[in-house]
Amino acid sequence: MTGRKIVFLGTGLMGAPMVRRLLGAGFAVTVWNRDLSKADALAADGATVAATAAEAAKGASVLFTMLTNGGAVSEVLFGSGVMDALAPGAVVIDNSSIAPPIAREHAAKLAERGFRHIDAPVSGGVVGAAAGTLAIMAGGDADVIDSVRDVFAPLGRVTHVGPSGTGQLAKLGNQQIVAVTIGAIAEAMLLVEAGGGSREAFRAAIRGGFAESRILELHGQRMIDRNFEPGGTSRNQLKDLDAVLAAARSLSLHLPLTETVRTEFAEFVENGGAESDHSGLLLHLEDKNGRGKA
Repeated sequence: MTGRKIVFLGTGLMGAPMVRRLLGAGFAVTVWNRDLSKADALAADGATVAATAAEAAKGASVLFTMLTNGGAVSEVLFGSGVMDALAPGAVVIDNSSIAPPIAREHAAKLAERGFRHIDAPVSGGVVGAAAGTLAIMAGGDADVIDSVRDVFAPLGRVTHVGPSGTGQLAKLGNQQIVAVTIGAIAEAMLLVEAGGGSREAFRAAIRGGFAESRILELHGQRMIDRNFEPGGTSRNQLKDLDAVLAAARSLSLHLPLTETVRTEFAEFVENGGAESDHSGLLLHLEDKNGRGKA
């Protein structure tokens, strides 16, 4: 489909289905993962597997990273020979969720070498990655983003938010809304049940009204089923809220709702809820109100 060499570094829970989407669209993709077994699993789908990040990146014109955090991205891009292997003028698309200042730093360092950078964190989870329906929040130069829209297309809907770092800010805003909404739904369910109502009936009653949301649909159902096996952990939700508030401080902003929800998640994590799904904040609020359940 294209003469460009596409490389994907980081083929974990999100990266692997994204690679499969690219392969399914006809792109040739070379992959690497620190745990090589996760990259090897993609060979059956048609991916070329490389033993090192630098080997994968050799001659790449479009390079994706989907890694754990900003430190991991920095190490792979600048400490493993990747920059020396890229094709001139390559576009680096970072789908990882990292701090906005780190994204801007990466963009500047890559620009010094003539490479172009897009910070493009995603929302939609593993289900969205597999279905190609991710919300992709892109920071960087509009012309650069336009130049790779065909590569983004199998993955989901890309929106140019603004200059470098603003893709990451948009992702933080997304996580901020998720956390506050989870807290609101959990408290509302407590209120209705305390007055004699049914949580399940309450959720059904408000579906389709102004309170409708994906959080009510998915996490509200988790709260009813008491299924807190993690999709997104409370530990990671707390990390995201800490990043939101750090960004707010750097912009001289006071975000009282986010600060309050962050306090509740911090208490939940400290009391053993770190690996619970973030909808498990309900458990913490139940305990605070003496309404804990088995």
